[in-house]
Amino acid sequence: MVAADTTEVPRPIFVISDSTGDTAAATVRAALAQFESYLVHVSTYSHVTDKRRLDALVRLAAKEDALIAYTLVEPEFREYLRDRADGADVIAIDLIGPLLAKVASHLGGQRARGIPGQRTVLNDEYFRRIEAVEFTVKHDDGAEPRHLQKSDIVLAGVSRTSKTPLSTYLAQKGWKVANVPIVLGIDPPPELYEVEQEKVFGLTIDPEGLHAIRMARIRNLGLAANSNYGSIEHIYMELEYAHEIFRSNPTWPVIDVSRRAIEETAAVIMKILDERQRKPGRRSTIRG
Repeated sequence: MVAADTTEVPRPIFVISDSTGDTAAATVRAALAQFESYLVHVSTYSHVTDKRRLDALVRLAAKEDALIAYTLVEPEFREYLRDRADGADVIAIDLIGPLLAKVASHLGGQRARGIPGQRTVLNDEYFRRIEAVEFTVKHDDGAEPRHLQKSDIVLAGVSRTSKTPLSTYLAQKGWKVANVPIVLGIDPPPELYEVEQEKVFGLTIDPEGLHAIRMARIRNLGLAANSNYGSIEHIYMELEYAHEIFRSNPTWPVIDVSRRAIEETAAVIMKILDERQRKPGRRSTIRG
């Protein structure tokens, strides 16, 4: 068994910008470079210019225990995000507000224009990505199963198999993603079997690695260490139950996310989808 303390758990950082997000992402990565060893998933959300998206991203950050770094030039949006983050107990770092204030003072009290530097062209691709992100946030962790048929991709797996961060990453690429938790002894929603089956992907993970991740989660949340959630015996039972479901549905590719970055798993899924356009009905099992 791998001791819980020996496994580094990926930590998420959300970069939120009302422009491209390139500056904020570069700043975050420059900060990360000062640390000798880290495993972080940096997700960039660009052209965020409405409060509804800010609300959705703060909720997702709270769920994923993510840090938010943001560059929003409009004071109203900065204040709104700061208030929402404080209310959700999410750490949010303003990367441009203090700088704008100091520059304004240095220039004799001039007022910043508050206009994002590079606005995107509002084409079909832009709106498709926005729609995909909103759909994915609303259909996280088994929510609204009646809408599974509207998704492009459905992810199924036990808790802590990267369903949510993987869904979010794929959504930023324009895919509408829903994810469904597999819980020991509970039948998945019937809609999972009614959706077009080539949309469904099973996620699995090494039991010892999952045990380490869950124990770290238990410590972070202050939960009881002897709960079933962190029991290695219960984890083996959960994964076996999940694999029984996978074996009963051979059209679902089963992807082992152990030691895989989110980007790698997403690349595997997109490759399978591309291959299936040419060879439908293929069964795939991808091991890490």
